[in-house]
This record gives sequence, structure tokens and C-alpha cells, in this order.
Amino acid sequence: MGKLTHRARAKADYLWFIGSREWPVFVSALGVLLGLVTLVPSAVGIVLSVVALALGVLTLVRDVRMLRGRWAAYEFATIAAPFPHADVPPPAGYPAARYLDLPGRGTALVSDQIDRTLWTQRFPVEVAPEPYRLPAELKATAPYVLPLRAHGRLLFNGRVLGMRGEPLPSVGHGAPVRLQRTRFFDAQCSNELATLRIARRDTDQVFDLRRHLMVDTAGRLRTLAESRLADIVGVSTVAVTTDGFVLVVLQSHRNSASQSLLAPSGSGSLEPRDLGGDLHEVVRAGMERELCEETGVGRDEIRRTTVVGFARWMDRGAKPEFFGLTELSVGKQDLLGRRPSRSERQFTAAVRFEEIDLAACGRELAAGAELPSLPALVEQSGSLPLLLALRAAALWTVRTGLEEDDRVHP
Repeated sequence: MGKLTHRARAKADYLWFIGSREWPVFVSALGVLLGLVTLVPSAVGIVLSVVALALGVLTLVRDVRMLRGRWAAYEFATIAAPFPHADVPPPAGYPAARYLDLPGRGTALVSDQIDRTLWTQRFPVEVAPEPYRLPAELKATAPYVLPLRAHGRLLFNGRVLGMRGEPLPSVGHGAPVRLQRTRFFDAQCSNELATLRIARRDTDQVFDLRRHLMVDTAGRLRTLAESRLADIVGVSTVAVTTDGFVLVVLQSHRNSASQSLLAPSGSGSLEPRDLGGDLHEVVRAGMERELCEETGVGRDEIRRTTVVGFARWMDRGAKPEFFGLTELSVGKQDLLGRRPSRSERQFTAAVRFEEIDLAACGRELAAGAELPSLPALVEQSGSLPLLLALRAAALWTVRTGLEEDDRVHP
């Protein structure tokens, strides 16, 4: 029943999303059905019903032909080249920001100064009064993009949170970071277009999200405050057991990103239910929720979670990503055999334990390494969020130690 329910929910979300944008066709179809229903054994009723049915059929045929024409008007091609980070400078307000290009995994914009700010500075949260709405140029292609993004996978149009500000050192002093309510499909039809080239067959007009919506008039990457994309907030944490093992999750082919790769212990998106408190508290709530859902770790087995890093995932429309380090109160043996929550079992193929010395990794990074030495499985199959989360956790571990007083604690 679980798989059937999930499939029915995914199909309902998809039909509602498409139907809300192609409603004239559904109205015509309803007219045809009503014409059939009104066929009664009455001479006048039969004549009127036949006329109504004929008009409905003609309208429906016309609308279906127009619909097929619109759907065939776009040609989609995957952009194989990585994000052109050499040609797009980071936002001017990002201190000492640089691109981290990981071949085969993706490109991220990172800033060690922003990370250090997260360790010591609080950021109030403000929720925008209006939910996110797709801009006109993205709304036009939304019904055609969503089936391409699905590729047979189950996609749910869940409620999530986007970001409309940055946790910068210059923000502080009580200025809030703005979040905005949005839906998962909005991100699929905005941020996720960063790897697609869209061309209209009738005009040869080409739309490239990287050039049209990700950069400002000066050619720099847009800030989150300037962005017109959904920019769903990604949250990932690496959980460490008392005996030094890091939990990593092998994702299934059903995931919308990083399919069949190793992910952090808990990885997903901020949701409205995570709201409450300042930015650190909101992000921590999302991280710990995802951790418990994906690994079976109990809430009472979490000592604390520290927000240790921030990045923007360029291959996904420069969406924001936060990274955390979760200290558990149990060892590896206590967690063997744990299962993810029922809703996550189709997305989590397995939970593995890797022995990683975060302090040693941090020393490598402090010495100038792009990424530290990691176990072979993690190096070969680690997703971008996992590698970035380990990097941020290692830097935090070596630069602050476990007993520094200036960290931001729960």
C-alpha cells in the first residue's frame, strides 16, 4: 500500500501542476462529458445535447491540437559542459568567495569567511508574506519541463522554503535573513533548468538560464536577494558516532539529485515545519529531521548539531546549501540495522559507516588542499553535498576545536 499511495500522490501532484496551467483543455473535456450526460429520451433534449456535444468535441479537438503544438514548440537539450565559473565572478558582497569545481560532481561557490561568520554570528529570520511565483519566462515552459525532470521518478510537490538573503558578515547587527515559502515543482521549473538548453522550434530563440537569470547586468552571479529563482534551501549534515564513524547514505535512483551516489547522513530541503527561532535553529531543525528520517537515528541520540558551512550549488541554479556536523551519543553497533522512515525508504538504498578523521582532514585543508584525503568509496561515489559537508566539518573541527566558546550552540 505504501508504494501505491506514494505513486498516487506523485501522479496527483503532477496532474494538478499541469492542469492549473492547461485548464482550457480540461474545461473542453468537461463540456464533452456534460454533453454526453445530458442525452435524455426527449426530442428537444436530444437535439440540444447533440449540438452541445458536437461543439464540445470540435472545441476539444482544437484545444488538443493547440496543446500538442505548444508542447512540440520547445526543444530541450542537456548542457554537458560544467558551469562556466571562470566567466562569472562571484557576487561582489561575498567575502573571499571562490568556486570549487569537482569534476564529475559539480561546481559550488564557497567562502571560508562566510563559514566562520556562521560559527560565531546569529541571523534572525523573516518569512516573506507572499509565496514564490515563477516569473513569466519560466512559467511558459513549466508544463513541458516537469516531465523531463521526472524521468519516471516519483516527484512530490511538497512545501519547502526558498532563500531571499545571504548570511554575510556585513549583514549582522539584527538584520534578518529572508525566507520564502515555495513548492518543490517551482524549483524543478526554475533552478533545475541550469543544465538545460531550451530552444523554440518556430523562432529558433534559445533560453539559457545561466545567461538569462543567474547573472546580473554586470555579468556577476546574482545574490539570493536578487535572484528570481525558487532557490530552495538545501540542508545537509554529517553525523559522527561516539567511536568515530561517519554515517553516509547511499541514495537510490529515485532521488531528484545525486542519484545512486553517497549523500550526507541527513540531506534534503528546509520545510515550513522547520521554522522557529533564528537561522541556525531553523537550519538545525531541518538537518536533524532529515537525519532521523534517512538513517533511523533517534532524536534522543543527537547530542548537538552545529552549522559549519554554506555554499551555492551552481549546477542547480546556484541554490543555497547549508552544512552541519552532528555529534551522536551512540556508537556504530547501536545503529546497525536501523531503517529509514517509511516515507524515505524508496529514496535511501543503504546506510554505511565510514571511519573519517575530521581533524586530520581539516589540517590538510588548512595546508591548502582543495579536498582532504577520504576513504576510496567516498572519493569515488561521494555526492557534491557529501564532499562539501565533510570539507566544512573538517575545517570547523581543526580551526575551532570541540571546546571553543565562540561557536554558535543550540
